[in-house]
Amino acid sequence: MFVRPAILAATTAMLLASTAIARANEPSYGPNTYDRTLEALIAHEDVANRGGWPKVPGGVTMLKPDSQGPDVVALKQRLLASGDLAPETLAGDVYDAAVVAAVKRFQLRHGLSDLGTVGRLTLKAMNVPVEVRLNQITATLERLKGNGFNFASRYVVVNIPGASVEAVENGTVAQRHLAVVGRPDRPSPVIQANITSVNLNPYWTVPTSIVKADIIPHMRKDPGFIAKSNMKLLGAENKEIDPASVNWATITNPHFYVRQEPGPTNSLGQLKIDMPNSEAVYLHDTPKKTLFRNDIRFNSSGCARVEGVRDLAAWLLEGGEWTLASLEDEIAKGERKNIPLKKPVPVAWVYLTGWQGADGQVQFRDDIYGLDTPQGIVTSTIQARKPKPKAAALPPVRPAVAPVAAVTGNAPSPAATASN
Repeated sequence: MFVRPAILAATTAMLLASTAIARANEPSYGPNTYDRTLEALIAHEDVANRGGWPKVPGGVTMLKPDSQGPDVVALKQRLLASGDLAPETLAGDVYDAAVVAAVKRFQLRHGLSDLGTVGRLTLKAMNVPVEVRLNQITATLERLKGNGFNFASRYVVVNIPGASVEAVENGTVAQRHLAVVGRPDRPSPVIQANITSVNLNPYWTVPTSIVKADIIPHMRKDPGFIAKSNMKLLGAENKEIDPASVNWATITNPHFYVRQEPGPTNSLGQLKIDMPNSEAVYLHDTPKKTLFRNDIRFNSSGCARVEGVRDLAAWLLEGGEWTLASLEDEIAKGERKNIPLKKPVPVAWVYLTGWQGADGQVQFRDDIYGLDTPQGIVTSTIQARKPKPKAAALPPVRPAVAPVAAVTGNAPSPAATASN
């Protein structure tokens, strides 16, 4: 045996007693996540002290329900060691309903599609050493210990390694969404911000970095790319520039900006959730809905594409005139519209690779950006916001001369402010 029976029994009991309702309502990131994850650390340390869990042979990827043989036995031993298979179902070498359920449980805990059979990604996850899992749990605990996010009654959390978004209300998940987040060379940042508005049929002003990395190379290969993508080149005073007038072969520092017009093919889709922040990231729709079918969803340039983003927007706008139906009707008009929230909703973009929920399920996600290191933990922990320094109170200044009763001439105009 690889695990102390008492620990194994306790872990298995927690895992097997969990219900779909509990999983649906437990936020991955909340004020109690630290204490619960500490329990996972203790359990996995015990597993490590007893030799870890057995390696699963590659042959298990060929197994299907009712298969028999030594590979099934090896799979069952691995599932038992992590508490996904009940001890009383260990006997035998048949890939029965209990094994299917245990594999599904394992897959759900690792953010994989719960197919009940072992594919490439599931095999890879099963053969991650327990020492690596311990490091992930420890890294999560360090981030949570230094966490500076203030949990409100309503907040949104983006778990970057989990490629997921949760809308949390009064400590439970009101909505859970799959997401597509930044790829490793264009990572999504760890931030906290406030969601302030919902934008319908938005423009997409392409960041200069993407213009250089993507747009210019595309134009060198296909001069019609800008037009085909429903984009415009805009210069000073938003005057449109003919793409044919640009020497795409030599340009390195654009003297224009690129804007994609609203519509179903817009890269932001037809809805954007705005949250002003120094990293210029936000949540948005996407025309590429098939991306949400993938278990690996690290394809964006930093922002998060959200499956069912209109439902999330309706939740954010609750308490006002806007409903999902009215949002759908407004989007159908094809006109740009900005809807401010009555009250800003806090949002946390977090980097959690190993944590435990209230249901006892220990969740793991790949360290996609390689941040489960001492230095990486520092850069991926939400820091507490520092209050703005208050200006020192100054005594009123007495006029040097008697005030003038009337002043002739025009008063100075107020300073101009930038508009969106």
